[in-house]
Amino acid sequence: MMASLTEQLQEVRARAEACLYSGGTVVEVRVGVTAMANLPLPPCSKYCHMAAETMVIENSFGSNRKETLASLQRLSTALNILEKYGCNLTNPNRPKYWRTVKHNNPVFRATVDAIQGGRAVLCLYGYSNQQPDGLSFPDDVMEPDVCHVATVTLEVMSLRMELDMLIKEAHPHPEFYERIIPALRHKDVGLNTDAVIYPSSSSSSSSSSSSSGHREGHPKSLAFPHHQHSSRESSQGRSLSLAHNSPRSIQSFGPWRTTTATTANASTSTNNNSSSNKHPDNCTICGIFAVATHCPTCVQCLCIECDRLYHSYPERANHQRTTVTSSSSSRSRKGHSSSSSWRCIHCSKVNSIQDVLCETCERPRLASAGSTADDSQPVTTTEWQCKSCTVVNAPSSILCEVCERPRLATRPPDTPTHPAVTPPRPPAPVLGMPGDPDSQWVCQFCTYLNYSPATVCEMCDLARPEPAPMPVKLRPPSPVRRVPALPVKPKDPPAEDPDLRRQRLMEEEGLKLIQLIRDGEKRGVSPEEVYTGMRVAGDPSILPCDWLKAELPLLLEQICALVASSPAFSGTNGDNINEYTNGVFNPNAGEDDGKQGEPCVIQLSRAEAKQAWLTAGGDTERAARQALRDRDAKVKELCSLGFDDIPRCHEVLRQSGGEVRGALALLQRPLLEPFHQRMWSDEPEPPIDIYHPDKQRICRRLLAVYDLPSWGRCELALSLLLERSATYSLEDVVQAVQESHDREFIKRVLAKECPICLSVFPHNKMQSLTSCQCSVCCGCFQQHFTIAVRDKHIRDMVCPVCWEPDINDPEHLNSYFSTLDIQLRECLEPEVYELFHKKLTEQALIKDPKFLWCSHCSYGFIYDGDQLKVTCFQCRNSFCAQCKKPWESQHAGLSCEQYQSWKRENDPEYQRQGLAGYLRDNGITCPNCRFQYALSKGGCMHFCCSQCRYQFCSGCNNPFHTTCAVDQCRVSGLHAHHPRDCLFYLRDWEPGRLQALLQNNAVTFNTDPPPGTQTGLCGVLEQKDEGGQQSDSACGAHTQPGHAGLCEKHYREYLVSLINGHSIDPAPLFNANELVLACRRYQVDDARVNTEDDFTFYSRMLEKLMSEVPLGDKVPRKK
Repeated sequence: MMASLTEQLQEVRARAEACLYSGGTVVEVRVGVTAMANLPLPPCSKYCHMAAETMVIENSFGSNRKETLASLQRLSTALNILEKYGCNLTNPNRPKYWRTVKHNNPVFRATVDAIQGGRAVLCLYGYSNQQPDGLSFPDDVMEPDVCHVATVTLEVMSLRMELDMLIKEAHPHPEFYERIIPALRHKDVGLNTDAVIYPSSSSSSSSSSSSSGHREGHPKSLAFPHHQHSSRESSQGRSLSLAHNSPRSIQSFGPWRTTTATTANASTSTNNNSSSNKHPDNCTICGIFAVATHCPTCVQCLCIECDRLYHSYPERANHQRTTVTSSSSSRSRKGHSSSSSWRCIHCSKVNSIQDVLCETCERPRLASAGSTADDSQPVTTTEWQCKSCTVVNAPSSILCEVCERPRLATRPPDTPTHPAVTPPRPPAPVLGMPGDPDSQWVCQFCTYLNYSPATVCEMCDLARPEPAPMPVKLRPPSPVRRVPALPVKPKDPPAEDPDLRRQRLMEEEGLKLIQLIRDGEKRGVSPEEVYTGMRVAGDPSILPCDWLKAELPLLLEQICALVASSPAFSGTNGDNINEYTNGVFNPNAGEDDGKQGEPCVIQLSRAEAKQAWLTAGGDTERAARQALRDRDAKVKELCSLGFDDIPRCHEVLRQSGGEVRGALALLQRPLLEPFHQRMWSDEPEPPIDIYHPDKQRICRRLLAVYDLPSWGRCELALSLLLERSATYSLEDVVQAVQESHDREFIKRVLAKECPICLSVFPHNKMQSLTSCQCSVCCGCFQQHFTIAVRDKHIRDMVCPVCWEPDINDPEHLNSYFSTLDIQLRECLEPEVYELFHKKLTEQALIKDPKFLWCSHCSYGFIYDGDQLKVTCFQCRNSFCAQCKKPWESQHAGLSCEQYQSWKRENDPEYQRQGLAGYLRDNGITCPNCRFQYALSKGGCMHFCCSQCRYQFCSGCNNPFHTTCAVDQCRVSGLHAHHPRDCLFYLRDWEPGRLQALLQNNAVTFNTDPPPGTQTGLCGVLEQKDEGGQQSDSACGAHTQPGHAGLCEKHYREYLVSLINGHSIDPAPLFNANELVLACRRYQVDDARVNTEDDFTFYSRMLEKLMSEVPLGDKVPRKK
């Protein structure tokens, strides 16, 4: 059975690992982890890579089930974080910083680093290189071992799932963990899990009776359930208990590990350690499966698998075993007496009486175990709440688990070993006793009623408030019995220990000094002054602060006078010559040695005198000598900085209170006076002379004026300016040096060539658009956009170098002009910028459906009315809002179609123009801005609107573009996609073929010119390119007979306009080649069946083309 479970474990592990590192779904990985967690195997057999059992044992603590589950919950949280680390490494898209794990991460410190074995799992992942701030992969490892990481991650996920099921009491096999964690055996939270009542070993009858059942009066064991057994099982249990009745085998009830028995000694040791705390129905080796055989030689009750492995050893192969048919076997237990063990109050471990330290937590034994009754009582350990973050922590925690702050001292709880004994109250209140009403008072903080005249509350240890003066009132006679005090014979006080007396005196003096220091701080006196004043005063009845206020000024004046009476000679080296004879201050020393310099009188400040007095401990003469030595050192320091005027140094030190920094500021103030005058003057700052011989002065000017980041940048800027071939200005060089420290890069930045004028400029004087990478100089940029605004369309305002972007795209149009407006505001003249805004506004108004173009003056405006007659605001002429024709009185009351029919029948001028006028009236209309052109559509079909610069086909109104939106299109460059009824394709048909198409659909058409029209030359207006300019003029081509007075090109246009107006499909007149080309052009499947003939194939292709590919949706209809 064990072999089959092992094979099943390997199979489940292999599937889950494959799903984990090969990109399997989350559901598949979770199914594998669940299957692995539910296998009935102990942790030591299930987890091969990580020491799961050791990790669970080391991270589980607590005296009851509740605390143990809380510790396992913290372990589960840490495993969850470790699982995320492993999943990040197995993920193909690993995080950017996957190679390192930082210790200063608060999540890492609170979870992974807070458990035992967390860093060991990271080392299994590959984080084996120790860094000062964390762990990392070795430098020679480029990629993690995904297979190995997946294996370890799978075990982490499985262990976390098992712990979660154990916490939720949903684990299918909790006995594996109850074996290694004894505290989990009880469901009651408040019980002590290791409180076991051991029967006395002195009585053999009680030992035998315990195997068959508990008698009345014997308490039941908390750690092992009670079972009833038969007489046969009782005898077996009795023999087993006798075999294991050694002190070592019974005293150990701690966690143990299951290992495969390879030798007799190891097997016996395992059995001895585990026989006293395993279920009696299970195997004595593995503790999992039921007992199947019993070996009297080995005194073992084994399952089938353990019996096969254990007795496969040659020395135990000849043992005679008996088969156990019952489901359980009883065992008798014998425990030690109460004097043979003691229980640890920290981890509840039962230890031997000879052990000084606990075997589990290694903490010392605090109190002797007097009896088993004392050991069995639970230890009162309470949880504590952090004062900073309010998190409830375990009783054994010293630091908070979240904020890591220490546990504040509180009133310790009463332990069960020393129960609080409440003294009995006297039967009647007696004066001076706790029942006396005069001695009762209520604490104002915790409301505890105290029965003693003490000044501190017995509950919260806070001081008793001062009683308020009570008004005098008459009180009734107290019922308290006034008992006269009994004479008590005084006892001689015991002799006090000298060490204790010395410590008590030191404590009193220290508390007194602390109180004096606190009083001095309130009055602005430093602790040093308080201590020195207390020593100098000598009288303990005088307060140091009062003495300092009265006597210290006099002492300071005396010190200043002693120093002033000592002559100091200002020599060339600045040394003061003062002599002390036999350690006594001699103010007249040095008078005979006046040749070394002129004497100068030293004036001390109060601050210097006080500091010297404190340093000398209150001795006046020592303070004077100390003040002279300090002043001499300070004068030497100032002389080393370049100030040789010693009397001036003494004076500034007196003014600054002995501070060298303040004295230095006073000495430097006259030197900085010219600079201050120059800074505050109204005269302009003189320019920086780069050719000045003092290079450091130039660098200092650069640092002060241009705020360069470092001295090296100043030297770099100066060297660039001093180059012979340099033509840079100072401002350009300073700006380039502020951005970079690379010399070659700066030189490239300072020498940018304009692609238009080919001049060299620095980078800060070049301008570029956001749509491209081109850069031009500011002059060319301004000139280009000034000409574009004044003389060209707004769509011509693109880059002058690459002509990007494509403004036909509406998305690019809005974003491009929003940024261009900011650039043009700075470089264009005000009137040019105003014109740019006007054109930009017109471009936006074109998109409004109510926007109209005047047919007389090309002025655009928004018309909100519903009348057909519209009057232009610019030229005051009227036109039709629908057909855009000049307004005539005959149009009133008629629709545009009715008015057009009337004009053809009654207007002689219109009749004289014939089909040329028809083509003019049905000319080109821009699909973008709806501006109409009275031009023909013949010639080039690519038309560009002069108003909005929209490029489209004049036959089908489809746009021309360079970036095609059709995925299957392979055409590069400017092109458009035309439908099959577009003039682009039908203009190549002969007029007779077009006429036949119209005749097949019963559409009439003209072949003769109308009377009165000019014959011989075509009069249709069209747009021509003459000398680079576009102009509108008549066609002028010769007409053909039967073409209604038009040239062949414009007659075809006329026939195609009729075909488009009546939505006629030209596909029925396609020949075979045209049909095949049309099917390929419009992506129609032209696969041919082997049995199809030509007629059937072309008929089917024609039907498929007409049904799947519609006619053009933008082609002008109903003209």
